[in-house]
Formats: sequence, C-alpha cells, structure tokens
Amino acid sequence: MPFQLLQAGIRDVAFGEHVKLIAPCNLYECTIGDNCFIGPFVEIQKGVIIGNNCKIQSHSFICELVSIADNCFIGHGVMFINDDLKTGQPAGGNKDLWKPTTIGSNVSIGSNATILPVSICDNVVIGAGAVVTKDITEAGVYAGNPAVKIR
Repeated sequence: MPFQLLQAGIRDVAFGEHVKLIAPCNLYECTIGDNCFIGPFVEIQKGVIIGNNCKIQSHSFICELVSIADNCFIGHGVMFINDDLKTGQPAGGNKDLWKPTTIGSNVSIGSNATILPVSICDNVVIGAGAVVTKDITEAGVYAGNPAVKIR
C-alpha cells in the first residue's frame, strides 16, 4: 500500500469532570479541565493545557506549547501557531525553534483568529479574523491584522 491511513482519535488525555466532546476530534497527550466543551473537528496536541469551563468550537487547532486558563472561549476555526518563522522559513519539526503561547483567564477569541506565539492577559476579547502577533498585556478588545486594541 503506498500510503498509511491514520485515524483521528483520543489518546492519553487527562480529562476533568463533566467534559463534553463532539466527534470527530483529535486529542492526544493533553489536559482538559472540568466543565469543558470540545466541538467537532478540533485538534489539541501534546502538552496543551486547557483550564476549567472552556469552550473550544469546531475546526480549531491548538498546537503544542499552548496553555489556556479558565473560562475561555475559542471560536470556530481558531488557529494557534507555535513557529514564529524567525529564521525566515518554517521550523521543519525543529522544536527548539518553537515558542509557547499563554492565554489568560476570561479570554474570548473570535472565529478564524490566528494566534502566533504570544502571551494574552486576563479579560481580553480577540475579534473574529484577528491576527495576534504580539503579547497583549492590557485587558480590552483587540481586532485586525495585526491585532490592535480598539476598546
């Protein structure tokens, strides 16, 4: 056979209580807190930590080195990126070039936003389609490409 067919699934996940998953999803070697909802077609990779009372909507991708605190909402199609391309090209699997992303508590990220390796403080709203390229250290509403504070 000229290809290998791998199945999406759930493997080696530490689940809190009262977690709801909608299949299909691909979760492996991550931690999901209490009272979370994970929508269909979501991938959550190794080492990711999702806090309590979070909602991850469909088609979102949460890569390695991402930590999301409590009471967060991740909209449909949100993409987290751990490679900042500082070398001018993709890291090509070289994890030494990857950077972490930290999301504080009470953060809402709108659909189709892209989150590069950054830190976002508590009580932030990221608008739909925004591209977050720098740390956000002040609570508020951010939108655009690159994301800027609008209120």
